[in-house]
Amino acid sequence: MNRLYIKSRDTAQKTVEGLYKDLERRIIASPPGQCPVDLTASFLRLCHSQSCGKCVPCRVGLGQLQHIIDNILDIDGEKDMESIKLMEKTAEAISAMADCAIGTEAANMVLRGIRGYREDFESHIKNRTCAEHIRSNIQAVPCVAMCPAGVDVPGYTALVKAGRYADAVRLIRKDNPFPTVCALICEHPCEMRCRRNLIDAPINIRGLKRFAVDNCGDVPVPEKMDDTGKRIAVIGGGPSGLSAAYFLSIMGHKVTVFEKRTQLGGMLRYGIPNYRLPRERLQWDIDAILSTGVEVKCDYDISSPDAMAEIRDNYDAIYISIGSHNAKSIGIPGEYAKGVIPAVEMLRGIGDDAMPDFAGKAVVVIGGGNVAMDVARTAKRLGATDVSIVYRRRRDDMTALPDEIGGAIAEGCDLVQLKAPSRIETDKHGEVKALWVKPQIAGQADASGRPKPVDSSEPEQKIPCDIIISAIGQATDIGFFEQFGIPVFRGNIKAARSSVVDTVGGIYAGGDCVTGPSTVINAVAAGKVAAANIDTYLGFNHEIQVDIEIPNPDPSDNLPCGRVEMKERYAKQRGNDFDEVEQGMSLEEAMLEASRCLRCDYHGFGSFRGGRDTKW
Repeated sequence: MNRLYIKSRDTAQKTVEGLYKDLERRIIASPPGQCPVDLTASFLRLCHSQSCGKCVPCRVGLGQLQHIIDNILDIDGEKDMESIKLMEKTAEAISAMADCAIGTEAANMVLRGIRGYREDFESHIKNRTCAEHIRSNIQAVPCVAMCPAGVDVPGYTALVKAGRYADAVRLIRKDNPFPTVCALICEHPCEMRCRRNLIDAPINIRGLKRFAVDNCGDVPVPEKMDDTGKRIAVIGGGPSGLSAAYFLSIMGHKVTVFEKRTQLGGMLRYGIPNYRLPRERLQWDIDAILSTGVEVKCDYDISSPDAMAEIRDNYDAIYISIGSHNAKSIGIPGEYAKGVIPAVEMLRGIGDDAMPDFAGKAVVVIGGGNVAMDVARTAKRLGATDVSIVYRRRRDDMTALPDEIGGAIAEGCDLVQLKAPSRIETDKHGEVKALWVKPQIAGQADASGRPKPVDSSEPEQKIPCDIIISAIGQATDIGFFEQFGIPVFRGNIKAARSSVVDTVGGIYAGGDCVTGPSTVINAVAAGKVAAANIDTYLGFNHEIQVDIEIPNPDPSDNLPCGRVEMKERYAKQRGNDFDEVEQGMSLEEAMLEASRCLRCDYHGFGSFRGGRDTKW
């Protein structure tokens, strides 16, 4: 009689594990706009199926929760508001008494749902249907729904596949006047819920956009509509302000952009290095925007009562879209020593071609976001012998994009994790000599879901350096606007989702000055929203559209296929210059990637709901 056997997976277990992977892909591809109550019921069934049955709270309680939610979803079921109270009490009891995480976390999931979308439960009880925001705001195409600006992704993907690159750029510009910028640096949220995840991997949407702008040639902007006689002031020449100016100018309004810096672009020019966004590529988008007739006044500081009063007296509406150009303080002793440089100031100088000299110096960068990666990689290109990125959390908790972190490491930057800056040591001349850090350990998760760093018992450690670059965050200088009655809340202008500033008629605000530092596509979306609502405020209802016929999809079996990834120059080659790092797709690669698109605008729910928004 054998006592032991080597463990092996039987066919059933292998099949189940494959089904788990299929389920993971289906969850990843779950589009926004689905009924959260229905999803909660589905997740709860899965959790209940995992119960071992040992403890009553999990074995019986999860079944009761499932019964309550099913009854709420049942059109003919008898229910009232007491159902929500019963569900909440049941979940709280399971969370407190279940033996293991299978029961407690399933109950906690239900509790988060009750607190996060209670109105959806109430709608199913009162109206026996999904909430209004689900029924009226469903975007049938996942990539379009995930794009803040609502760009027609399947449309321009089909145009790329058809070789109509100029039409693809024209279609993108209907919603986003920065096609080149977004093709190079967008964080591509459109890929997050791509339905191609159900088969293999999301479409490389940003890569296809880049192929279009790389091969489109000269693409004229739409013709301006009839002159309205209205004048609009845009304060801030960054992506949000220029987007609003572009659309408003096409609508026939007279738009003037007031920019504090010597050149337009905002953080696109003064915050993103040339190796990621070459200046000539940025200028191509800006020139297209200005070709609509937008007037520009650079080196214009509005922070004087006379300047602001003149704008208010001479313009029918104002859009405030200033960026977050102020650095946040580190808050440690020695932070004002010689050799401590705020990242935003360093990048701002580089934007005006004032390059610092880091040759032969050891540089420490404090921070874990994209800006920290940008200044670290820039310092390396400026001749620094050693570049260390110091972050108080783990690499997995960094807010920087994984590709940016990997790029910095590949180019020779050292990543120092779980080290919190404690003080800066200086020499007798007051110049930086070293950064002292306190080792950390990853503790309990904070509100963002990331483990909160806490001090460890290890002693402080010394990192010798000549330059310290602070990249721990940015703030917006908006104190001046308060003097004119513009509401400010927690360092940002208080504006509605429509971009309107309620307390002051005719003034709108959007972008970083409202949300805090964000992405370029969010800034573009804010400018689009502001343009539409300013147009309505002025008494018009202009529609932005393009007359482009989208090719019909080709019959396809949609077999699994590898995703085309963007290539980069070798790290040893690119780390010593400011030439562009990323390389675009070849024609063969672009055609292969475009053919992977499932054309959700034509198939499934996309066809049922109409699929495409042709104007706004």
